[in-house]
Amino acid sequence: MKRVDIKRRPLADSVLKTLEPEDREYRELDGNGLYFQVKPGGTKSWKLRYKRPDGKWAWKGLGGFPAVSGKVARKRAQDLLDLAANGEDLQGYKLTADGVQRHEPEDVVLFRQVGEDWYRSKVVAGRAKDSLSQYRSYLDKEIYPVIGDKPLDKITRGDCAQIQANIEARGSYVIAGKVRRWVNQMFSRAIGQGLCELNPASELRQIAQEGHQEKQYPHLMEAELPAFLKALRQSRSQRRTLLMIWLVLRTACRPGMARWAEWSEFLLEDGLWITPAEKMKTKVAHIIPLSRQTLKELRELHQITGQGQYVFPGSGPVHPVMSENTVNKALRMIGYKDKLVGHGARHTASTLLHEHGWEHHVVEAQLAHKLPGVAGVYNKAQYLEQRKGMMQWYADYLEALETGKKKPTDPA
Repeated sequence: MKRVDIKRRPLADSVLKTLEPEDREYRELDGNGLYFQVKPGGTKSWKLRYKRPDGKWAWKGLGGFPAVSGKVARKRAQDLLDLAANGEDLQGYKLTADGVQRHEPEDVVLFRQVGEDWYRSKVVAGRAKDSLSQYRSYLDKEIYPVIGDKPLDKITRGDCAQIQANIEARGSYVIAGKVRRWVNQMFSRAIGQGLCELNPASELRQIAQEGHQEKQYPHLMEAELPAFLKALRQSRSQRRTLLMIWLVLRTACRPGMARWAEWSEFLLEDGLWITPAEKMKTKVAHIIPLSRQTLKELRELHQITGQGQYVFPGSGPVHPVMSENTVNKALRMIGYKDKLVGHGARHTASTLLHEHGWEHHVVEAQLAHKLPGVAGVYNKAQYLEQRKGMMQWYADYLEALETGKKKPTDPA
């Protein structure tokens, strides 16, 4: 349900449950200073707008939905507003299962507790071991030394800015950006849990130093493709290496996906390649439709490597699959050093498909990119039928560029 369709207030729980996220966070008034907040990712919570004794307006979190229903949120809001009307500062009160209670000294929450709760949430979510190791390292080495033992309500923007500045001072601008986002997430999670009211890390990007611009992977534009495709066809590299390059070109997959591809992932009769969730960065299985040209070459390759586990096997236990440099070496051998690398084929595909009118969300689904907001939650197989047509068109278009044949018609 879209918020423009709301007919009455207070908001019924059935309405709250179906309210859709938007590109930006928004709040809907429930009544009497109580607001229902919806974030782009779909997280929903309650916020109370009230006036502090000094006359300044402030927000107090009343918990997340659906754990806190509309009825409970309204009761909490009224109890707090009664206290505020009597001159009490609601910053000194906490929410419990029994109602509203004044903070006692032992109720002080240190940032370290929030950090560990955030880390556990990543473990439960099944994040990759490398990611968890990175989280652990920067919590212990960068974040906790500055704010780990400080109460949440005593941490300032200056404290958070110091964490960012410490990392930037070493020239690690990418890491500084990651840590900034993580600390932001930790405070947002704490706010949702009713542990604090403000996020002092929310605007750090405005004072972040600009590092070196990320260099794009070398890739080719459409006008450069005919000469490249002809050179590739004449290459003297091993046949299986060339077949990997064609697979990467025609599917726009990540080279690592092709290197570690297993025959069990291919449903040749159905024309599909299904990479399991545990291999994907997003932890969501990715389905790639295969063109006629690709299926023909995979059946050829199956005669060579089909008795083993991997589609592109390596030379033994130490190197179970083809080396990551093999593709780039083959490209260098046909004169494309610093002009194209395996990963650059994804840039080429994205540019060409967009320029010829294929819908952005379909292209992004093929590239296994997570879309923002609610769209990013949907299974990438949602656009499978559209992607089947798109990737056959792309294979035919590449063939036309190589041979000079008539190009397929652009999508309507």
